[in-house]
Amino acid sequence: MGTKVKPVAAAAPPRDPLRILFVLATVVVVFVYTFQYLDSIKDRWYIFDPTELHELSQAAVKAHGDDMPAMISYIVANLTATHSLAHINHREDEWVLNNAGGAMGAMYVIHASITEYVIIFGTPIGTEGHTGRHVADDYFNILKGEQWAFSPPNLTMEVYPAGSVHHLPRGQVKQYKFHEGCFALEYARGWIPAMMPFGLADILTSTLDFPSFYDTVAISAREMGRNLLVGKI
Repeated sequence: MGTKVKPVAAAAPPRDPLRILFVLATVVVVFVYTFQYLDSIKDRWYIFDPTELHELSQAAVKAHGDDMPAMISYIVANLTATHSLAHINHREDEWVLNNAGGAMGAMYVIHASITEYVIIFGTPIGTEGHTGRHVADDYFNILKGEQWAFSPPNLTMEVYPAGSVHHLPRGQVKQYKFHEGCFALEYARGWIPAMMPFGLADILTSTLDFPSFYDTVAISAREMGRNLLVGKI
């Protein structure tokens, strides 16, 4: 009886590198044009106004001086009255330690969505670092203490006292310092998820503070999801 010969499976045809390049190029082009379109209409999803937040911050400073808990309650109450509870996180004791760009402080997330966030950030002992280069405008409304900043070729220090606002335009970068006892109402408008790697990288590469990593991601995801459910992108 003869030995049975197993059929040899046909070899898969070689992949066409030009086809692969075409598919990749198509994906990139679609992504770029989609981003450009969404970027051009993102203003329609904003619910906060930088000028109004600055005026609110000044009113909080005037009403409560150096009393940070009172200022925070004042700000949260006013934002709730103007933007409803659906968009505002009322957990005023929900603070998370944050390391980003070499600076360390604590933050309380008042609002987080795909295109905006409003937080209280600061530290009683001072910190300094890199602002990051973001696809968002960042406004630091100083509530207490001073923020210092530096951006070459201007070799002088920028000083922002309580009641002032420091605007970091999209795509720009500075060295900054929250001088001893500085706290700010920080407002960012743009593509917030793209800022997350900057806010988490120090944990992964240096501090290894995974509980803070979890809290940051969980709170941000919770608030973004909560806002998406009511139509706020």
